[in-house]
Amino acid sequence: MKKVFAAMLALALMLGAVGAVAEEKTELVVFAAASMTETLTRIQALYAEVAPEVELIFNFDSSGTLKTQIEEGADCDVFISAAPKQMNQLDASRDADANPGGLDFVLQGTRIDLLENKVALAVPEGNPAGIESYDDLAARLAEGRVLLAMGNADVPVGQYTQKILAYYHLDEADLAAAGAVTYGSNVKEVTTQVAEAAVDCGIIYATDAFSAGLTAVDTATAGMCGQVIYPAAVLNITKHEDAARAFLDYLTGPEASAVFESVGFSPLSK
Repeated sequence: MKKVFAAMLALALMLGAVGAVAEEKTELVVFAAASMTETLTRIQALYAEVAPEVELIFNFDSSGTLKTQIEEGADCDVFISAAPKQMNQLDASRDADANPGGLDFVLQGTRIDLLENKVALAVPEGNPAGIESYDDLAARLAEGRVLLAMGNADVPVGQYTQKILAYYHLDEADLAAAGAVTYGSNVKEVTTQVAEAAVDCGIIYATDAFSAGLTAVDTATAGMCGQVIYPAAVLNITKHEDAARAFLDYLTGPEASAVFESVGFSPLSK
């Protein structure tokens, strides 16, 4: 009986040890622009097969909000921004104009330009207002005949929209005072306003229009708002540098690139 008990105890201890090992995963915290929600969620499942020892934990929000959270001490291993501006503000290798606070969070040698997106003019189902293009939108805004949803000034999609308005010599403050624009704190909020037909149109990313099943009647040229580049980097506050580097490398590989391309991103580092 004692032998049986001892064997059972040994087996229990062994199974407990195996269970403990199985549970010991590296938790990798990734801060990513809200426009990457769908693609990174799909990639999360794929990466679980490639690196089962790593658990990806995502924080999706506007790049400006994420940058502030990092600056204020949030745990983050990898940062992916929807524009260079927010990454520059955390990168000690950038000059004072780009990084006025002199912040030092980017692990040097890891920063890459990961993806390119497009800024799209999206309309609700059926396009009730019949908006045809950015030129058409500009004319209607000037005449006060359209309601546009755009991102706040502190988020990349809002900053790209401001450049588009400036391109057409439209004054955002005047448009806001006239009730011609509504705002969202990130691109998903703008997308929702369009999807719910709360506005006549919205300026979002082409990938968000695709993921939400919205029609994009036009996309902005680089001359209108510049290139929409998504930089990515491992942060120097990471406690899991090897795992963070490995995940960033995976994002440039063929499997992740195929996911990005499926919704309209253009991979830049594959």
